[in-house]
Amino acid sequence: MNRRSRSRVVAVLLAGTLVLTLVGGLLSATGNQTRTGDDATTPSTVSAPPVTRASDLPPIAYSELPTEGQDTLQLIGAGGPYPYDRDGVVFENREGLLPEEPQGYYKEYTVPTPGESGRGARRIIVGGDRVVAYYTDDHYESFLEVVSG
Repeated sequence: MNRRSRSRVVAVLLAGTLVLTLVGGLLSATGNQTRTGDDATTPSTVSAPPVTRASDLPPIAYSELPTEGQDTLQLIGAGGPYPYDRDGVVFENREGLLPEEPQGYYKEYTVPTPGESGRGARRIIVGGDRVVAYYTDDHYESFLEVVSG
């Protein structure tokens, strides 16, 4: 795991955060309505900078991911090569736990599990041309949103 690859992954995550911040700020400044919970008609009244995360899922800092998860994100940032044939396939979000996005938005990648002979249960899911990443260690039963740090 080299420093340049790690920097690239962090830069991609920060760029996604910046985009979300800018869009949220523009919506708030123009008086557009934002979805808040189940009520999609409440105008935004946020005076502080908007939350820059892409979901309400619990966060996990990049530095808190298992080493294999960090390595997988670095590999994704480098564009491969990937160790498993299924790496990079479309993740369909059948469980509905990730934010709803068009088909093909999410891709999945294996996070190797020490001692496992196969792919194991750990995955990184990336979306939006790698601007958002999620981690699961229980084969899609729960997710954490990867944040910088």
